Amino acid sequence: MPMSQGFTQRLLPALPEIVKYFGTPFHIYDEQGILEGGERLRAAFPPGFKNYFAVKALPNPSILELMRHLGMGFDCSSIPELMLARGVGATPEEIMFTSNNTSREEFLAAAGFGGCILNLDDLALVAKVPRPFPELICFRYNPGPRRQGNSIIGNPETCKYGVPHDQIVEAYRQAIARGARKFGLHTMVVSNERDCRCFVETANMLLKVVKMISDELDISFDFINLGGGLGIPYRSAKDQPLELDQMAEGIASALQSFQAARGYQPRLLMENGRWVTGPHGVLVTTAINVKNGYRQFVGVDVACTASMMRPAMYHPNGGYHEIDVFTPSGELKQWNSLIDQALFNPSATHTSVVGPACEDNDRFGWDRLLPPVEEGDLVIVHDTGAHCYAMANNYNGRLRPQELMLRADGTVELIRRAETAADLSATLAFEPNVLSVCEPQQRLAAV
Repeated sequence: MPMSQGFTQRLLPALPEIVKYFGTPFHIYDEQGILEGGERLRAAFPPGFKNYFAVKALPNPSILELMRHLGMGFDCSSIPELMLARGVGATPEEIMFTSNNTSREEFLAAAGFGGCILNLDDLALVAKVPRPFPELICFRYNPGPRRQGNSIIGNPETCKYGVPHDQIVEAYRQAIARGARKFGLHTMVVSNERDCRCFVETANMLLKVVKMISDELDISFDFINLGGGLGIPYRSAKDQPLELDQMAEGIASALQSFQAARGYQPRLLMENGRWVTGPHGVLVTTAINVKNGYRQFVGVDVACTASMMRPAMYHPNGGYHEIDVFTPSGELKQWNSLIDQALFNPSATHTSVVGPACEDNDRFGWDRLLPPVEEGDLVIVHDTGAHCYAMANNYNGRLRPQELMLRADGTVELIRRAETAADLSATLAFEPNVLSVCEPQQRLAAV
């Protein structure tokens, strides 16, 4: 979706000055928009609701500090993500560590500093959790053929995540045997989903499984966690936004029905990242070359998959980000109408916006109908506030860009500097370390 009206009004008048001061490329995030969106999410659900921000969406301490201000916890799935969450002061109950093919080192890290809420992904992991086994335990449930996922998550039956339906009771039974006394149930069957009915269906599914487990083992549940997956409309002309209030009403009704039948209501948790930050970031880069070959290509500065690889990773069925072009003075370049674009404007050209990486899919957009672009124009890629910088990579030795925060007071703050070549080569500086695995004469014979 395009930048919100508020983000547009806050950013665009200052854009030329920001570009002059910081240079391009950069991701810039809108503090006020993030705070407003986070407050809306919290207000939509009943007391006791808590969102555990998915650190993988935007792993920057300045962003995580905003999440703490909003009263959110953190969903982590690696040791560095645990370190980031703890680094901004997250307490054990504010961290959900969602295990997936988890190593002993990760279990030990999760248990450190007072621990966290451990969300296990596999029955076999119960025996591998180091002692002392946590009092509160959660399992990620995979419904298999009982539910359908979406194109991002895939078919639950073939997905690597979660405990199968026919193993879920046994998972809790084994956890109880190891000392668990408090329980949660988690699932995530969709990603970037904008149909609110899907999440209501997920809540009803989890509550049904809670009833089944409770009847079998005579336990109650502290919470259910619907996972993340709240989607945003990347295509403003095509995608409808998620009806958050309608979704919240449906989930509240499901919880009330459960309470009427069972006499209590588990707390509702989620782990959304994209919905909280995704629409409130843009990538700003500069056009440096316009190539007219069999197709037209607008080449931008060092921005490439090192800045964001989501368009390349999910093309052609996803990964769409809207693109605007501005003059260096900050004036939006646009056609007067769609009719002008398609029929009457002879200069209307389908253009791909590309980076310098040595891969053909190093593109921010394929065959877009853009106004004429000139060298020096500013190119803005929308909705980069989640899963964009986080998925960036160093292929070709390309360097990841700086991140900026447009603060609510109108200041612009550097919250991550751009990478340097020294950063990229830091792991090549080490003491010699050689293991001999055969006798010298054997080595010579091999040569």
